[in-house]
Amino acid sequence: FLRGLSIDGVYKYLLERLDLLVPTLKELKENRTFRIDSTFYDKQANEYDLLIRSKAHYFIPEEQVVSGPFGSSLTSDAYRTSGVPFIRIEDIKGGYTINQDEMIYISEEDNSRLKSSQMLEDDIILSKVGNSIGFYARVDEKIGHCNISENNIGIKLGDMPRERKHFILVYLNSKYGKLLTNRRRSGNAQPKLNVFDVAEIPIPAMSADFETMISKLVLEAYFLEKQSEDKQKAAMDLLLNTLGIDSWKPVEKNTSVRSLKDITKRGRIDAEYYADKYDELLEKLSTFDCRELGAIVTTHKSIEPGSDAYQEAGIPFYRVANITESGLCETNTFLEEARYYTDELGLKKDRILFSKDGSIGIAYKIRKDEKAITSGALLHLEVEAKDILPDYLAVVLNSLIVKMQAERDAGGSVIQHWKPDEIEKVTIPVVDGAVQEEIASLMREGFTLKDRSEELLKKAKAAVECSIGEGEAEAVRRCLGE
Repeated sequence: FLRGLSIDGVYKYLLERLDLLVPTLKELKENRTFRIDSTFYDKQANEYDLLIRSKAHYFIPEEQVVSGPFGSSLTSDAYRTSGVPFIRIEDIKGGYTINQDEMIYISEEDNSRLKSSQMLEDDIILSKVGNSIGFYARVDEKIGHCNISENNIGIKLGDMPRERKHFILVYLNSKYGKLLTNRRRSGNAQPKLNVFDVAEIPIPAMSADFETMISKLVLEAYFLEKQSEDKQKAAMDLLLNTLGIDSWKPVEKNTSVRSLKDITKRGRIDAEYYADKYDELLEKLSTFDCRELGAIVTTHKSIEPGSDAYQEAGIPFYRVANITESGLCETNTFLEEARYYTDELGLKKDRILFSKDGSIGIAYKIRKDEKAITSGALLHLEVEAKDILPDYLAVVLNSLIVKMQAERDAGGSVIQHWKPDEIEKVTIPVVDGAVQEEIASLMREGFTLKDRSEELLKKAKAAVECSIGEGEAEAVRRCLGE
C-alpha cells in the first residue's frame, strides 16, 4: 500500500496514526514558552482547542489571572485561627469546592497589603504546582472574600454575570478544560503552570439561557453540600455533647512537672508532649469505656510506588491530598493495574482510611468497594469490634479527641508523621450503641446529600461537554431534560 504513495504521502499516512502533532516553525514562535514536547502537542488536546476556537469563544484577560504572593511576603507566622480565609494548595481537592476542613486565616491588615491576590465570591482558584493542577474551585458564599497562597492561581471574574462565572467553573472542570489546562503543565517531578497559561485557554461562548441552567445546577449542588456538612457537624456535636466536652476548653500552661520514671516509660523528652491539656482530655474521657485503637481495628497498609510509576490513565491512585472527612476527591494520578493492583490493596466498604503523614489524622469511612489503590500514607482500618460502628469510629477519629492525641505524638515536626505503633495506642471512647446508631444515621444522611450534590455537578458537566460537541439544544434535550 505504501509503495504507491509519495514521500509526503507516506509521511502524512504515518503521522495520522500518531497521537501527537508535528508543529510548524510559525506555531513554535507563537508559543510563549517555546514548548516542543509531546504533551503540549497532544493530538486530542489540539482537536479540542481547534473545536472551541472554531466557534464563538473568548479568553479570560491576563490581568484578571493572578498568582499568590511570594513566600517571603507572607510566612506561616502570619497564620491565624480566624480572620480572612487563606486558601492553600491543600485546600483545592477535586475541583468545584474549596475544602474547609483545615482552613487557616490571615489578618485583615495582611489581606489589605496583599491586594493583588485578593479574591471575591464566585472567583475561581486552582493550584499551579503539583498533581492537583487542573482542578478549579469556586470561592463560595461561606468563604466570601479571601486570599491565596503562592502555589495557587486566582481567576478574578469581576463584574461578568454570575451565571457566566458558574458556567466557566464547570467548563474548566470538564474534559475540555482539564485537557487544555494539563497540556500547558511543564516539568516532570513537580509539574507547574504559569499564570498566562490560564489566560490562553479558549472558553466557548454560550447563550445566557444555557448559562442560567448550568448556574442553577451549581447553586443547587452547593446548597445540598452545605446541608451535608450540617448533618456531619450535627453528628460531631452529638459525639462531643455525649462525652461532655462540647464546651470544654483545656487549660493552657507553660510548664508541666513530670517524674523521670514517667519520661522513661513514655520515651519522650520534648516538653510539648507533656502539656497538661492532654492529660486533662484523657481524664475527662476516663468515665467512659475507653480502648486503644489497636484493640478495635486491624490495620492494613498500602504501597508507595514512587512518582515514576504515575500515569495519566489506569487504576486510580489516591494520596493524602485526595482525602477529606467526607470523601475521596477526584485524582489526576493513576497506576498500571497489572503491575500494582491486588484485591487486598483495593478499597473495601466499611474500612476507614486514616492519614498518618502530611495532613495527619483525617479519617474517611469507605462507602463502597472500589478498584483503586491508596498511598502508603493512608492506613486502611478494618473494624473488628462488634459493638463499634464504622461510621461512629470515623467521627471519633476526626474529632478533637484524636486530633489532640495526634498533636501530642507528632510533636513539632516540620514534616508531620504519625507512627503506626503510636496510632494503635490512641484512646477511643466507646458510647452507648443507641447513640452510636444516631451518629451513624446522621453521617449516612449527610453522605446521601453529598451524593445528590455530586450528581448535579456531573449533570452540569455532561451538559457543558455536550453543548460544545453537539450544540446547546441537544445538551438541553439530552442532559438537562428540558
